[in-house]
Amino acid sequence: MDDKRILLILPAWNESEGLPSILKEIQEKLPGVDTLVVDDGSEDSTALVAAAAGATAVARLPYNLGVGGAMRLGYRYAYEHDYDVAIQCDSDGQHDPGYVPSLVRALESADMVIGARFAGEGSYHVRGPRSWAMKLLSTVLSRVAKTRLTDTTSGFKACNRQMIAFFANWYPVEYLGDTIETLVGAVRCGFVVRQIPVAMRERTTGTPSASPLKATVYLVRAGFVLLLAMIRRMPEVPDLEKQSAQLAGATAK
Repeated sequence: MDDKRILLILPAWNESEGLPSILKEIQEKLPGVDTLVVDDGSEDSTALVAAAAGATAVARLPYNLGVGGAMRLGYRYAYEHDYDVAIQCDSDGQHDPGYVPSLVRALESADMVIGARFAGEGSYHVRGPRSWAMKLLSTVLSRVAKTRLTDTTSGFKACNRQMIAFFANWYPVEYLGDTIETLVGAVRCGFVVRQIPVAMRERTTGTPSASPLKATVYLVRAGFVLLLAMIRRMPEVPDLEKQSAQLAGATAK
């Protein structure tokens, strides 16, 4: 990890309460790793708190765009600042930054590595329609990716430089675009996706939004998003050298 420039991207919406503790934990466990907090149109003091708590950089979106919009900005930042690895990490404390070294090591044989909650580590579980949706997605996407994936909606994942360049140009912001569609897009464009087991922690702030009705809606919408992702046209994989030259030219002007 020492020879790589690593950026943790934390999409945050009204996370002023929990950010200081997660940023402090990152600084203690991962010295030398940069953090970008993307304030996704928060109504509280998320951006100010993030800056005061020592985030390497803070970006503010004028409106709440959801995780997809925040991550699109995060990957663009990672690409333009020439990071080797970008890692998405929740701002509510559920993702243990102690797993970051394992995610980075796993990138030696993959372009994207998912921190999987259902791969044998920890006791995180879901029930009912939401569980059915997750299992359906995992079954389908495992076949598409030609590897076993048990947690295709995880928000804890690491990407290498090629993947960063891809997501800097193409990153869906629609519902579930940041999980299902990005994963399908990566696989269909030839990127190698793997997973490692991680234990999920209890959130330190906010409350889960799950309910039987919402879970059923989630099941239906997840199936629809998966269908669209499988049939819609995918972008071309960027040429890193050509893209870097264009960026350098734009910067020089």
